[in-house]
Amino acid sequence: MALGKKPVNGMKDILPDEMQIRDYVQQVIKDTYRSYGFTPIETPCMENIANLTSRQGGENEKLIFKILKRGEKLKLKEAKEEADLVDFGMRYDLTVPLVRYYANHANDLPNPFKALQTGNVWRAERPQKGRYRQFMQCDIDIIGEAGNLAEIELILATTETIGKLGFRNFEIRINERRILKAMALYSGFAEESCEAVFIILDKMDKIGADGVSDELRQEGFPEEVVEKYLSLFQGIKEAENGLSYLAGILDGFLDPEVKQNLTEIIESVEAAKAAEFTIVFDPTLVRGMSYYTGTIFEIAMPEFGAACGGGGRYDSMVGRFTGTDVPACGFSIGFERIILLLMENGYQIPNQRPKAAYLIEKGYPAEKLSAVVAEAKRERAAGKQVLVVRMNKNKKFQKEKLASEGYEEITEFFTDRA
Repeated sequence: MALGKKPVNGMKDILPDEMQIRDYVQQVIKDTYRSYGFTPIETPCMENIANLTSRQGGENEKLIFKILKRGEKLKLKEAKEEADLVDFGMRYDLTVPLVRYYANHANDLPNPFKALQTGNVWRAERPQKGRYRQFMQCDIDIIGEAGNLAEIELILATTETIGKLGFRNFEIRINERRILKAMALYSGFAEESCEAVFIILDKMDKIGADGVSDELRQEGFPEEVVEKYLSLFQGIKEAENGLSYLAGILDGFLDPEVKQNLTEIIESVEAAKAAEFTIVFDPTLVRGMSYYTGTIFEIAMPEFGAACGGGGRYDSMVGRFTGTDVPACGFSIGFERIILLLMENGYQIPNQRPKAAYLIEKGYPAEKLSAVVAEAKRERAAGKQVLVVRMNKNKKFQKEKLASEGYEEITEFFTDRA
């Protein structure tokens, strides 16, 4: 039986054209984030299964690739439950590994700690366009900063990065988990029902207000509560300033500090931004991870009908490892979605090094080849990308292919002219 040449379903081989763009985009991301003082780190691709199933990852915990115990530890016949078989899992994001990393090394890290991490993550979901089972994430996080300077820095660094990649007129949607909770409690939902309400609200973009209303009623929530809840969103649309409108109507349910905090973030970002985008308050923004405790935000690209990253504050997560809460906030770029958009729009890497190709005819004297190799070395030192290859029989096709790959200078070395 022949071996399978296709990759595992939901994963992909990456061809050279895309790989060059991926490398360039990663470099832009890392260089920009470093300029803001973020420090690169790396964590393992596997985590202890208990860390990944601690009810902090929302729906992603249902998508973990779980790893069987190995050797003598794996006793299939004696297994009574999953814990008897599984001890590790592939990480489904970079946040859980980062928090474990911080909890393990906090005494050796600066405070606040500004972390930069890129790497593959794995989720066992149904593959579709732009969504894979293995994909790259690029995260920045600030741990130890309780004030909104963390949110401001994260948003400015990320939007500058997106702008450098050529994206314009995108949006940063911003909200606060405490606003979500205050709106629900004001409307009459019980506190224990809030997460269920948020899950339905998160579908607003897809099913609209009527769809949200129908689903809330189907869940058994009273009609008067649902109507009061949805009237808040209508009031926000009609208000000149939605955040001020909510701060007024939710008096007694919402700490006034929340409005001040969000206003400072929005005004500071608008004043210091280095890219063409708008930052907008969006009370329908939920973000699926249950570990978020405060500000949440998302990159929206209306021009492409896509969201390309997001993040928020998760002040209670470190405490799950150490027993002591530490303020934390992070932003993740949707790397695969960014690459897809760039590829679909024919993106060209700017300011590439000049590319030259030396074609060596078969039989070219060995004593002369050293001179060609030395010339290639000099050209590389001068800043060129030089490819030295043997000449194919179909030289015309070979030269056309090289030209399509951006090789502007093609020099031929023939045996009879050596």
